[in-house]
Amino acid sequence: MNPFSYARAASVADALNMTGGQGVRLMGGGTNLVDLMRKGVDTPCQLIDVTALPDGIDRAEDGGLIIGAASRNSAVAAHPVVRSDYPMLARAILAGASAQVRNMATVGGNVMQRTRCLYFNDVAGARCNKRVPGSGCDAIGGFNRYHAILGGSDACIATHPSDMCVALAALDAQIHIAGPAGERTVPLVAFHRLPGERPDIETVLDPTEIIVAVSLPPSSFAASSAYRKVRDRASYAFALVSVAVGMTMREDRVDAIAVAFGGIAPKPWRASRIEDALRGASLSPAAIEKAFEAEFAGSTQLPGNGFKRGLAKRTLSAMLAELGGAAL
Repeated sequence: MNPFSYARAASVADALNMTGGQGVRLMGGGTNLVDLMRKGVDTPCQLIDVTALPDGIDRAEDGGLIIGAASRNSAVAAHPVVRSDYPMLARAILAGASAQVRNMATVGGNVMQRTRCLYFNDVAGARCNKRVPGSGCDAIGGFNRYHAILGGSDACIATHPSDMCVALAALDAQIHIAGPAGERTVPLVAFHRLPGERPDIETVLDPTEIIVAVSLPPSSFAASSAYRKVRDRASYAFALVSVAVGMTMREDRVDAIAVAFGGIAPKPWRASRIEDALRGASLSPAAIEKAFEAEFAGSTQLPGNGFKRGLAKRTLSAMLAELGGAAL
């Protein structure tokens, strides 16, 4: 049993006064952090409850949406504006976990959740550079069915587990951060780091900073969007491959498009090469094949996860057919 203290922040300023110390962790719903504490992966000396921070879901001045970091995932998925204007986000959240977990989990906590790699969670029996820098990565030569084929390194091939963040990546979401030096905004696609040689440094967030909100810009494609998650079982399982797609057509050609993948990389993967290749093109099988190859040319398949490449292509093709209104 690892002893720790607990305090509840009443405001952003209050939370900032408590952060930054060694072993201090911010806690929203606790759906990830408490699991890590039970397993001994994380052993904080103090928990700061930030569920009293802003939790509103409101229209922004530019016509987009701003979501407080303490908003519950269930509230976001059920919000009428999210369901009508950003359906891929609602679908991603609903695919992400059980109703009980969605009722507890917060938006800020979802953005900050850590990998579900089996070796990361095995404190007693596995080497993990993300958990203990320099110790090695047992996943590379071990059971790697759930691991990355894009963006990994010789130090780590763990995947990011969030469904919500895949949709946020496709929607050009912005992460609003407060810290001692003031406020700053970081694009969601730049918030999570690839592992490189330091997989233990997972985001650009400083220990003295906190997430206060996530904003979504107005979009020409967001209302015509979808999210599809392929997993080993239909209930409460992490993605083998997931795809978020928003797209509009002009006659028989792609006008606007955004694509992001989950389950294949250490961070939500925005597929900019696919977008560039398909924008202005017809949705022919040949065009999709060319676009996919441009994005996945550098993918690395291991014995356990080589199937993900083909699975990602088939899932993307099916979604483009659905949103494009044609069978490919």
